[in-house]
Amino acid sequence: MNNVNIPEEVLERVIARQGRLHAYESLVPGSTALLVVDMQNYFMADGELVCCPQARGIVPNVNRLAAEMRDAGGLVVWIQGAAPDETLVSWANLHALYTPEKRELRRRRLSEGSPGYELWAELDVAPQDLRIVKSRYSAFIQGASGIESLLHARGMDTVIVTGVATNVCCESTARDAMMLGFRTLMVSDANAAFTDDEHNAALASFFLFFGDVQSTDEVVAMLRAGTSRTARGAGLAAAGTRP
Repeated sequence: MNNVNIPEEVLERVIARQGRLHAYESLVPGSTALLVVDMQNYFMADGELVCCPQARGIVPNVNRLAAEMRDAGGLVVWIQGAAPDETLVSWANLHALYTPEKRELRRRRLSEGSPGYELWAELDVAPQDLRIVKSRYSAFIQGASGIESLLHARGMDTVIVTGVATNVCCESTARDAMMLGFRTLMVSDANAAFTDDEHNAALASFFLFFGDVQSTDEVVAMLRAGTSRTARGAGLAAAGTRP
């Protein structure tokens, strides 16, 4: 797991802009989705082309958030990156950044059904969870996946982003979600990058301009508080009393 260290000056600028540290101080679990980005063998297993060992350290927090989200009545979404053959043409500029050998290795290891494509075995995936395949860094960019319409169809207006890598697919997904109108939060200790510098720079930039950054403990506390409010409101409604 990366060491989280967002500079004090960043926190001061956030407070100066919005009057408080956190834009989102409460959650409505029923309209909140936990997005788990690219927690696949290709990005986590030793020997893979793009292995980020720090990602293995966030697995307990991701599993904890997933369990809390389900218990609260929210949605858990597992997002898997894929490299279909058509991207060799439609996303040729990405593949130009690889040597021919590594380009082919990436294509093979991120092909659906390959070992590299599969989710990390220690993740707690439940049958009711949603699984999404994306073909770009961001799950929300046009043509990458159908996640936007799927979330809207389920009444989701808030997304909590976790996964690997903080400064690549996670940040790209989070930024696009925000710009499409979703309340968006990144979890500081449930995202992972190759270095602490990359991790903290991505979180700082997102915090300054795009959304909120909180810890696993803080998100869990908001989910539990949201569940309590929902239960209290339901009880009052059943008794014929306005909350």
